[in-house]
Amino acid sequence: MKQSALIGDRIADKSSQPDERTVRDWMGPEAFEHWVELRHWIEASYPGVFAPDWLYGGKKRGWSLRYKKTKAFCTLLPAYRLLSVLVVLGRVERENFEARRYSWSPQLVKLYDEAHAYPDGKWLTVPILSAHDRHEVEELMSMKRPAPSRG
Repeated sequence: MKQSALIGDRIADKSSQPDERTVRDWMGPEAFEHWVELRHWIEASYPGVFAPDWLYGGKKRGWSLRYKKTKAFCTLLPAYRLLSVLVVLGRVERENFEARRYSWSPQLVKLYDEAHAYPDGKWLTVPILSAHDRHEVEELMSMKRPAPSRG
C-alpha cells in the first residue's frame, strides 16, 4: 500500500480482489465497523437474496462490492479511511424520496439534489461517517427493495 494515500483513495491493486483484512487495514477501524454493520444488515434483512461480487473499476475507481439480484441494490465503496455506498434511485424511488424529502438529513437531501439524473435514475454516493448515515442508507435501500416478509 502507498504511503501517500489520501482519504477517499480506493483500493486500486488489480492483481487480486481485496479480502476482509485488506479492506479493514485500508479503511481503518471506524469505517470498517460501518462496513461490517452494513453487510450484516443486508444479510439479515435480505437472507439468501444477494451474492455480493467484487468489481474492479480501473485504477481510478478501484474495487467495489456490489449487491445485485436482477437489478442493482447497492455497491459498497471501500476507500482509504472512508466507506461510501452507491445507491441508484429509479423513478419510483425518487418519487418516494421526494414524498419524504423533509424527513431525510440535510446532507442526504443535498447529495440527492446535486446527483446527476441518468436514464436509469439518480446515482447517489453517500459517505458513511456515522451510525446515522448508515441508518439513512439502510432506509434508502429498504425503500428501493422492501425486505422479504418473514413468516
